[in-house]
Amino acid sequence: MSSRQQQPAAGNGSAGEVQPGRERRIAELPPRERILDAAEELFAREGINAVGVQAIADRARTTKMALYRHFTTKDALILEWLRIVAAGYTAVLDQAARAHPDDPRAQILDVTRHFADGLSEISYRGCPFVNTIAALPDRDHPARRLIADHKAGQVRRITDLCARAGVPDPAGAAVAVTFALEGAQVSAQNGSVERAGERLLSMVTAILDGRLCES
Repeated sequence: MSSRQQQPAAGNGSAGEVQPGRERRIAELPPRERILDAAEELFAREGINAVGVQAIADRARTTKMALYRHFTTKDALILEWLRIVAAGYTAVLDQAARAHPDDPRAQILDVTRHFADGLSEISYRGCPFVNTIAALPDRDHPARRLIADHKAGQVRRITDLCARAGVPDPAGAAVAVTFALEGAQVSAQNGSVERAGERLLSMVTAILDGRLCES
């Protein structure tokens, strides 16, 4: 998750509603960061198509003119938000690498636990990547290309970890792990699976043991 998502939540009020403590925190941010903070909150909560530029400007306590000085279009703002989300997920892999530099299996399980722990938030907000793809049917949209590139890089990293961990068929195992991680998020969002986090960890463990992997 991104660094902003790790900060205290701003609440689920309307775009113009000021939550306790938020006004002071936002006032201390530079204008560009205020806009990104507001966009991240509103896009994650309401979806990119439901949120207009004026609502973001209002939430950021600025004007549309000021917003457009930093982001020439709404699409440019969406792209920057997705870069922040992608960087948050990449940071999870980086943190696992620092915590277990000589244990690739532990790195994969660490990442899995992070996903499992985040399923409660996913259950009411949904995965920002899945939600964005659903809102943008054009596969050539820059936002969808950014997501695709990020996901491809994530699979490559997991494949490398599987190979270093001695997992049979590292590429197939990485695909299976990816299916498990992303499937758990979707299941948490639609409420179709109970104890999704617990089952996710068990499934990824089975994949790493070579008991649940087909290429």
